[in-house]
Formats: sequence, structure tokens, C-alpha cells
Amino acid sequence: MAPTSAEELLARLLRGSGVPGDNSLESLAATEPEHDKPPLRASPTTDEKLQSLVSRVQRLAAGRGVAGRQDICPEEDPACKDAFVPIEPASLREARLTESEVEALILKYLLARGDATGRDIADQIKLPFVLVEGMLRQMKADQLVVHKGAAPMNDYQYQITDFGRERGRRYAQQCTYFGAAPVSLPDYIAGVSAQSLSKQHPSAEALAAAFQDLLLNKRMLDRLGPAINSGRGLFLYGAPGNGKTSIAERVTAAFGKAIWIPRALGVDGDVIRLFDPIIHEELPLESTPGLLDKRKIDKRWVRIRRPTIIAAGELTMSSLEVTLNTSTHICEAPLQLKANCGTLVIDDFGRQRVRIEELLNRWIVPLEKRYDFLNLPNGRKITVPFDQLLIFSTNLEPRDLVDEAFLRRIPYKIEVHDPTEEEFRELFKTIAPKLGFEYRPEAIDYLVATHYRKTGRPMRFCHPRDLLLQIRNYCIYHNRPLELHSEYFDVACENYFAAM
Repeated sequence: MAPTSAEELLARLLRGSGVPGDNSLESLAATEPEHDKPPLRASPTTDEKLQSLVSRVQRLAAGRGVAGRQDICPEEDPACKDAFVPIEPASLREARLTESEVEALILKYLLARGDATGRDIADQIKLPFVLVEGMLRQMKADQLVVHKGAAPMNDYQYQITDFGRERGRRYAQQCTYFGAAPVSLPDYIAGVSAQSLSKQHPSAEALAAAFQDLLLNKRMLDRLGPAINSGRGLFLYGAPGNGKTSIAERVTAAFGKAIWIPRALGVDGDVIRLFDPIIHEELPLESTPGLLDKRKIDKRWVRIRRPTIIAAGELTMSSLEVTLNTSTHICEAPLQLKANCGTLVIDDFGRQRVRIEELLNRWIVPLEKRYDFLNLPNGRKITVPFDQLLIFSTNLEPRDLVDEAFLRRIPYKIEVHDPTEEEFRELFKTIAPKLGFEYRPEAIDYLVATHYRKTGRPMRFCHPRDLLLQIRNYCIYHNRPLELHSEYFDVACENYFAAM
């Protein structure tokens, strides 16, 4: 049976198999492809020991990629609480890697390092030691590496030969990458489907917990709840300073804590780096007792907090495409691919350096179809999942920015209103102790009467924090105790509202 291409696979998964009750996405995440399953046949005369071994292997193969199996991932392990756990491959074929790809990674690593133990090499390319050891034996026979000495735990110190160094340089001319072995696109699609936002339905309690550090009234939470549950897209609009970005940043917490993503993707020889330590927060598992980790987790994947990626005025169209570093020949994944199973926030929408129409046209198909098309440097176009909550945050009216056709694809438009006076006072009461002040209601009465009612100035959610910081800095500079006085508010308001 020929391997299924990524495009055919994603198309089949998205439309389903047509069989009532069938969930192709879920079944793919839970099973191994047919061509990867070992042809295990046990005759009626097989002894009990062999039959038990065959049954165990079949159970492991049938449960590939699913958490909660005691023989691979003990129930007390935190990883087993995740919706999806990548299980380490038993062969290079199961990992969808060729011997040449693994050989290239090893030689480029030794070219940079000089020499390393077999376990160090396995840890570098994130493949099981048993697979790497077999490759190293073959590479030694091919005179690409030699044994420099013995190493603990039945291992050796490997050193690259002149012949291996020459071949490693040729590999490096094509691509300098020698990190974790890349995960195939079909396996990545299966991982996204298993952790999809469409399978997460945050409750009112989960939403309240996600926004516990923000002062949001029940009406706002009730409007955000259905929008977040849709897992599609929403507009947050309203006056600046009312917490639109703060709301967007906390949305992801309602969907659950952790997901697994590949460190890198391999597509037709191109390596696309997906894990970005700058925007992804790693949530490593606790180390296990003993020298060896008995958990059979595929280390090519990394466990991270569900991502929240914010792109503001610096966003360009190139940020939404696969980019190639011409000096290293390593590709970088676009923002929307890094945000899969999380939230992508387009902040200050309408103020980007690209035309609004061009930016909106880029999102029409992904929002409608839930998949995206990416162009690779080699000219090929691939289909990838678009599984994220897309939030447009803007100070402008949505109808003034986009046409009706696009607004229809964003089903939820939520206006973030100014705080009421009661909420405004409550913010001072909450923030003042955190900054070292004792809350004094008479000082707030003076502020509201003098600098808001008298001037007709609208209240904003950001004002209490900003004004208290101004007073704090004033007191520290003049070596005065941190106290709330009317004259301090006069000084703070004179500075803060001078050009507003």
C-alpha cells in the first residue's frame, strides 16, 4: 500500500470517511498506518510465551499516539493526562525517515562536534538509542566513523573519519540543520487533529479561571464564552486602553494547558523549524528516577503551553509564509503554523504595514476551510491544518475596515466597553495594595470628580494602573511614603493626560 500524501491525507481527514459515526481525525491519531503495521501472524501451535509477546506488540501498534497505556506511559505520569502523547518509533520506517536522512544528521553533528558517544548522538537527533546504534554500526562498516574509545552502558565514543567529514560537508552544503530528526507532515496532521481546538469546549468555570486576574463583568464573559467555544475567529474592538490585548492573551488558557508539537517538520527533503523557544513556552515532563527513561515518548516532539502568538503592526505577508534562510538552508514555519492548537492575535488590526485587503484575502480560505496552503522554497505547495482561534483586535470599527463578505467569516464581533464607575473604583481597590498603597476612597472620590466628571473624560480600564504607577514613581523620587493624596493625583493626571 503506497504512503498517503499529506494533501490527500488532510483532505480525507477534513471531509471524513462518509461512514456514520466515523471520526477519521481521531482514528488517525490513535492508530498506525496500515503499511507501517508489522505482519504479525501467530499459528495455533505457537507457545504461550511467543503468543504473549505477539499480543503485546499488536496492542502497542494499535495504540500508537494515544496516552494512558500503562505499558508505555504510566497513569501517574503527567504526560498521560494530555489528549495526545507521541510514542517513539520502533523503526526508521515507522518514523518515516530514511537511512540517508539520519546519516546526514549524524555526520553534520559530528562535523561540528568532532566526537560524541552514541547516546549523545541519539539525544541530539532525538531518536531511540537502539535505532541510532544500528545506524552507527553501519556507518562504521562504511568507514564514515570509527571507535575512539569505550563509553558507559555498552556504548562507544565515535569519531568522524576523513571520508565521513567529506560526506558531512556535502550534506551541510544542502542544509546545515543537525537538530532533532524531523517529523513527517502526515504525523503532524494527526497530532494537530488529536489536540484540535474543535475538541475543546471550555465551560463557564474554565473561562472564569482564565480571566481571574482581569476585572470582567458577567455580561462580557457570557459573550466571550460562545465565541471561544467556536474555535474559529472573533473581532475585539473598542476604545484603546480597555484591555483588548489582555483579553486576547488569556483566551488560550481556557482550552487547556499543554500540547505536543514537533521540533521540526520534514517535507520532501526540506526541514521546517516549528518549535520556537521565543514564542513557545516549553513544559518539560518531570525526570524519571534511574539512569534510563522508561517512558516511550517520541523526543522529536516537545511539550509546550498552548501557544498565544501576538502579531501587531510589524506583521508582514512574509511572516505568513515559509521562509528560507539562504545561508543555512533551514526553513522557518509561519506564524499561523506555530499557533496551531492555540490562539493567533492580530493586534492593532488596520495599522499593519501591508494593505488591509491583502491581509484579509490571506485569511479567507483558512477561516472557511480550516486548512491553509503554504509555498515551499522548492516550489511545491503543501496543505496544512489551520486549527486556531484567530482574534482581530482593533481600536477601529470593523465595518470601516472590512467588507461584509469577510465579516461573515468572523461570526463573533465583541465590543469592549469602558468600565463603569463602580468597576473603575474596584480596579483602584484591587491594584493599590499590589503597588504598596493603602486604598483611600476619599482620594478616588476627588480623582473621579475633578479629573473625570468635571472634564467629561471617559474612564478606561488601564487608567487606575497607569495613574498609580505615576504616583508611586513620584513618591519614590521625592523620598515620600507611598500614599494616595489628591495633590498626587493632580500631578499624575497633569503628566498622563497632557496630550490626551
